[in-house]
Amino acid sequence: MNSTHKTKAPNYGILAVLMIGAFIAFLNNTLLNIALPSIMTDLKIETTTVQWLTTGFMLVNGILIPTTAYLIQKYSVRVLFIAAMSLFLLGTVVAGLSHVFPLLLAGRMLQASGTAIMMPLLMNVMLVSFPVEKRGAAMGIFGLILMAAPAIGPTLSGWIIEHYDWRMLFHFVTPIAALVLLLGILLLKDKKEKVNIRLDILSLLLSSAGFGGILYGFSSAGNKGWGNPLVYGTIIVGVVSLTTFILRQSKLERPMLNFSIFKYPMFALSSSITMVLNMAMFSGMLLLPIYVQTIRGISPFDAGLLMLPGALVMAFMSPITGRLFDKFGGRVLAITGLSITVITTYLFSTLSLDSTYSYLVVLNAIRMLGISMVMMPVSTNGLNQLPAKFYPHGTAMNNTLNQVSGAIGTALLVTLMSNRTESTATTLAAELGVSAAEAQQQIMIESMLKGINFAFFISSIIAIVALILAFFIKRATPQDGPIEIKPSDDNEQNVVPNLGT
Repeated sequence: MNSTHKTKAPNYGILAVLMIGAFIAFLNNTLLNIALPSIMTDLKIETTTVQWLTTGFMLVNGILIPTTAYLIQKYSVRVLFIAAMSLFLLGTVVAGLSHVFPLLLAGRMLQASGTAIMMPLLMNVMLVSFPVEKRGAAMGIFGLILMAAPAIGPTLSGWIIEHYDWRMLFHFVTPIAALVLLLGILLLKDKKEKVNIRLDILSLLLSSAGFGGILYGFSSAGNKGWGNPLVYGTIIVGVVSLTTFILRQSKLERPMLNFSIFKYPMFALSSSITMVLNMAMFSGMLLLPIYVQTIRGISPFDAGLLMLPGALVMAFMSPITGRLFDKFGGRVLAITGLSITVITTYLFSTLSLDSTYSYLVVLNAIRMLGISMVMMPVSTNGLNQLPAKFYPHGTAMNNTLNQVSGAIGTALLVTLMSNRTESTATTLAAELGVSAAEAQQQIMIESMLKGINFAFFISSIIAIVALILAFFIKRATPQDGPIEIKPSDDNEQNVVPNLGT
């Protein structure tokens, strides 16, 4: 598996091990969404707290993904895979044994650090394993395998939670992760010559403080209020750190993230659209399970089944949208998909206590259809405008911004939901002549419903912004000829193909 200038015949056994590792990591993330209401009840925590299991995971990914280019250049596939799977396995064990939220969150952070290394590593190995003419088909199969995780994850999670404790989700993954780690130790034999490159520690610290500060501020507003000094203080620190980070990257010979690629208008536009859409999309994955289980009392298994058709739609649409993009371009698909997304997200803002199960299934599936028509075509169109030498930088930037925007969007919308829930509960309690603390369970259910509807309404407005931007999309062509990625001394290890995620 040494990275060389010649593309060797792929070792399918090793690729299978790497794929199983990535699949388990991706599956573990999709298992947790359905479990959030159960975790809230068991650990006696609020929505604004439990959402850190999702936003924190994405934030760690967003911070670490830029460092993977350095890691892949510096270390062999064997070393990185063993390190990634070890971190993931350790995090899974810690989370499975946790009885307090901080320990559970620590386990999730460890899992995220392993996942952040594993995904770009696998994509890079596939890139150097297949010739150019076969990479498309190989990445298509890889995409379909990974799409199976969100398809089976929620349903499997619902069944496990209905019959066992939520910790069984982690206990279920632990032996599989241990087996994959063992196979990696036995099968991966590649070595790497010593490479003299250094990680810019200051850039890593600035990006961590920037993204972390902004996210912590948005996430804390639900509990502390926007006027709390800790809330706006951390947001200010985050903005200043992020600005300093961006300015520093422009002065480095080998920047962690190359922000000069935003000079290409279609790439800048595509990044803006996918960031905005991520903010709206991830919130739905969090809010819908809370609505169906906490408010409607639907069992975890049925809640998982509710998400299944939408996940299957996204999986089946993945190769179809690729062909449609080649024929019609990104603009038509983006406008159509975003129009569907806006309408369905708005309809989610009108949920009631007696919205039918079939209505929720169909609406979620149609929403996922709309989103699937946008993500890959828009991202690919933006990358198509970049010169070949900037392709790895564009992919790294997309992956980072998608993770961070999803985390910030989720934190923001959950905060808005919590604030609206609290204010509505106080108002309803006052109308009934009781204090908020004395409010009946029905009042709290009504209040949470109002909060979720409000969050979906704001989410639909966010999606409208993406729709407006989509009208400015033009079919992009490379600035220096067709993009054909060939490994070289500068970029062979950090080129990561884009999957539109």
